[in-house]
Amino acid sequence: MKPTLVTGASGFVGWHVARQLAEAGHRVRALVRSSSRIPELDVEVVRGDLRDAGSLERAVAGCGLVFHVAADYRLWSPHPAELYQSNVDGTRNMLTAAQSAGVERMVYTSTVGCIGVPPGGVGDEARPVSLNGMAGAYKRSKFLAEEVALEFACNGFPVVIVNPTAPMGDHDFKPTPTGQIVRDFLRGAMPAYIDTGLNVVNVCDVARGHLLACERGVPGERYILGSENMTLGQILREMASLTGLPAPKVQLPYFVAWTAGVVTTAFAHLTGIPPRAPMEAVRMAKKKMWVSHAKAARELGYAPAPAREALADAIRWFRQ
Repeated sequence: MKPTLVTGASGFVGWHVARQLAEAGHRVRALVRSSSRIPELDVEVVRGDLRDAGSLERAVAGCGLVFHVAADYRLWSPHPAELYQSNVDGTRNMLTAAQSAGVERMVYTSTVGCIGVPPGGVGDEARPVSLNGMAGAYKRSKFLAEEVALEFACNGFPVVIVNPTAPMGDHDFKPTPTGQIVRDFLRGAMPAYIDTGLNVVNVCDVARGHLLACERGVPGERYILGSENMTLGQILREMASLTGLPAPKVQLPYFVAWTAGVVTTAFAHLTGIPPRAPMEAVRMAKKKMWVSHAKAARELGYAPAPAREALADAIRWFRQ
């Protein structure tokens, strides 16, 4: 059996993809940077960097499948060019290496941020969206990376794109911005909230969706991997129900969050310390990122669990 390469296996979603592949009988080869480690998984580890094309060629040699999950996921950086180098150039490097190695199929992990969402409505894969609609370096770099994947698909390379929403659950090492919501709630560090909305999904379902996309997805197509659309207030009240802790009752006007974003981001540029409320995150929060996973359900057989299970898993993980 040929190895299956997973990039980003030291991260939240990538770790779960690698675990499920291993449980399904794949020989998993995990590409990680020299400073990263992969706890609890028995996989072949290779060192490399998305910006180093040679390291990708060595990592993918002999592989039959590739899951390109790795990305520079930062909503603030003192050097935004780094996000484009890893997310756009790195994706092109990975696709080029996979194509040259004769990889049979590749799944590229994009983001729900690249999905068009109408004002006050629910978005899907068919909703038009453009680079001008992307706020900040992270979303812009992921949009451009998705365009690279679509370019390769148009030229005949079998790459399928998945767009996870806001995954929550166990093994959120960093944590991710959504995991930070759970952490802050458990610590009592969230006295107020703003009117925003997320599509919450269990990270285990996102990983399962990756495997389904590899097995059943159409090259060049995008598939949203989500579950339930919820306001932030609903998420906090659900966590209160699961933990017995009080949910914050104060809803801040958006202009207060915007002011905090301006101040903390300006301070970050002076100090180099990441801001508590990055301006990019504040801009993203102005729009409820509500989407439908109907296409993935219809074409892949994707059937996610309720969001409450994702929140319960995340709470257990952070408490432990």
